[in-house]
Amino acid sequence: MAVSDATGPRVVVVGAGPAGIRAAEALVAGGLTPIVIDEGERAGGQIYRRPPQGFTRPPEVLYGSEAGKAVALHRTFDSLAAAGRLVHHSRSSVIAIADGRLQVLDGTGSRWISYDRLILATGAMDRVLPVPGWETAGVYGLGAMQIALKAQGAALGRRIVLAGTGPLLTLLAVQLLKAGAQVAAVLDTSSMRQQLRGFSGLAARPLFALRGLMMRRSLGRLYHAGVRLDRIEADERGPVAALWRDGAGREQRTPCDAVGLGWHLRAETRLADLAGCDFAYDETWRQWLPQADAMGRAGRGVYLAGDGLRILGADGAEVAGRLAAVACLQDLGLPAAGVSSEKRRLARFSRFAHGVAQAFPWPSHAATGLPDETVVCRCEGVTAGELRKTADFGGGEVNRVKSLGRVGMGRCQGRYCELAASEIVAGSAGHACAAAAGRLRGQAPVRPAPISALLQDSAGNG
Repeated sequence: MAVSDATGPRVVVVGAGPAGIRAAEALVAGGLTPIVIDEGERAGGQIYRRPPQGFTRPPEVLYGSEAGKAVALHRTFDSLAAAGRLVHHSRSSVIAIADGRLQVLDGTGSRWISYDRLILATGAMDRVLPVPGWETAGVYGLGAMQIALKAQGAALGRRIVLAGTGPLLTLLAVQLLKAGAQVAAVLDTSSMRQQLRGFSGLAARPLFALRGLMMRRSLGRLYHAGVRLDRIEADERGPVAALWRDGAGREQRTPCDAVGLGWHLRAETRLADLAGCDFAYDETWRQWLPQADAMGRAGRGVYLAGDGLRILGADGAEVAGRLAAVACLQDLGLPAAGVSSEKRRLARFSRFAHGVAQAFPWPSHAATGLPDETVVCRCEGVTAGELRKTADFGGGEVNRVKSLGRVGMGRCQGRYCELAASEIVAGSAGHACAAAAGRLRGQAPVRPAPISALLQDSAGNG
């Protein structure tokens, strides 16, 4: 199927979160009619996800102190769409990129949309560390719990334990408590000493950091720093308790019926990979990230913005989205706004993000030390022990280990298991860093797709 709903140079924006919305806005200001493709029903992204029409909870309840920003973004996008200044394909997933075209899956099937320039604003997702018992029903990512709360006003569980590290851990706990949910414990694997190491970077946004500290304080004795999560005890109905050790090494057991896990975020980079972007391992974030210049140029008519490029948060994503759009306009020879002040803002957000990464690090030692019986890849049921045995035959490279042992071959294509699997493979091979084990190569389709959609005639160029 072909699409021809834009005039002039065809610029496609993938993602309608803060980065994608601001990119679209800047493109419209430059005289273009961009095509925006997003998996959500309405624009806003994960951070400013909107509930269904008729939902009665006000923005102040849904987004807290960020309500004003959320409403402004929603209004901007909705007004541009209503005026026909952009083309919005909602509930649509880009599952492949080839020859200047995007394969898009929606409720009617699959179609191809061509582009002259492509801005990827794909955001981020939970960075999850496997723990014994995490494969049971009733264990979720922190992001999934927040989505259920925002989109449906539902708490996933009656007695909830949240574990991991990073700002979302505290934020979700506060949001759940305000909604009337029972939070049994908030378990942070980062110690207070470690968190202080990020102070200089966090000082780049003092009010934002202070707001986080006030949220933390409101949790009182529910919050525990420097813990080690040993396992999730479960029966046939799901979790019954979280077993952990406090900062002093004392064993603790907290009864619960739901567990939320998340160690900050990992960039969603599969489409950047298919678009041919270069990657480099980032020691600060302990993950492979696509490479781009200060404006988001990533080569071959591709631009990157938001958390899919660097984990900078919603405010940083807005700035990055505008910069990517300006770069696109400049490269097309079209008028574009000045960006000096935006670059300075982005530098400040980057300093803050670096402080967050230092304060709330990915616990790589916990991944390499997982017991052999721990399920690492939930899609394929691959355990840490099986992964270590396979690593001996795979030469310490994750793609060979994937081919031999199926880790990362499931529905999520390694989004949940890749980081831990890489640490385990690197440790088994004696590598000093997970980077030496390589990264799982992206492949289409990047989202699960019905065979019927993939068998459709895809000859149209869009």
